[in-house]
Amino acid sequence: MTGKAHIEAPAMTDNAQIIDRALGRIVAGYVYPQRAEEVDRAIRARLATGAYNALGGAALCEAVTAHLQEVCPDRHLRLLWQDEPRSTEPEDDDAGRAFLALLREQNQGIRRVEQLNGNIGCLDIRWIADAGEGARAIGAAMELVADTRALILDLRECRGGSPAGAAMWCSYFFPDDQVHLNDFYHRATDSTRQFWTLSQLPAPRYLGRPVYVLTSATTFSGGEDVAYTLQALGRAELVGETTGGGAHPTERHPVTAHITVTVPTARTINAVTGTNWEGVGVRPDRAVAADKALETAYQEAAIRRLA
Repeated sequence: MTGKAHIEAPAMTDNAQIIDRALGRIVAGYVYPQRAEEVDRAIRARLATGAYNALGGAALCEAVTAHLQEVCPDRHLRLLWQDEPRSTEPEDDDAGRAFLALLREQNQGIRRVEQLNGNIGCLDIRWIADAGEGARAIGAAMELVADTRALILDLRECRGGSPAGAAMWCSYFFPDDQVHLNDFYHRATDSTRQFWTLSQLPAPRYLGRPVYVLTSATTFSGGEDVAYTLQALGRAELVGETTGGGAHPTERHPVTAHITVTVPTARTINAVTGTNWEGVGVRPDRAVAADKALETAYQEAAIRRLA
């Protein structure tokens, strides 16, 4: 019997399958399609050389993330490892439910509400809650500082959250619903969603008094949204360090039960600047070390109160 022998393609290794699935999500969804293609080529080239053969678990995720960000320095573009297994079904939004559960456990991201000497309010915000579930807690915090002479928003440990929640926080510092905050362009639908100040809030607006926002290199994503927006609109003075630089709303896709790829699928467009803080961070008006930011802002607020 004659004829050409059938040669089967070599089976993909587990790591190759993981990376192939992750790259498929990135190419299909990343907000800048051309950059996604560049990422795909670069990571597949490394894969072909065996760069990931000896890696597994968290080490694989760290290596791939570092290489992703070498090609495309977007800090939201990541491969993440989680010790606890999660569902790999697309319709099972484990990550979304986990974040909502985290917010409930952490008082919707509001760590502390204080009245400092001189009747200066201070809110320590660690996450930007969803505008739906988080509205009552945000309103309660703003109610407690409603009669203060100045307000300090401490975002130094704020690592992200909801764009709609960021719009709600910002809404408290403007008189009505006529302030255009920003837009979000979504690649999947080729559409833009506008965010304006809200007409109805569960607590009084904070008007006619100074607002200070504290930042650090840890401040990221949703925390940066609040800081950048209030600064661009001239409503707050930023004190501290330049922030982390993540401005792209992101979707999470399970690759395995332990590995998730995070894909930025949209970009923020500020209504004043026409751009955002991606890759550069939000620069403070007064640059000081993060651990000196509260003291600096408090001293300035106290001086202005006495003036």
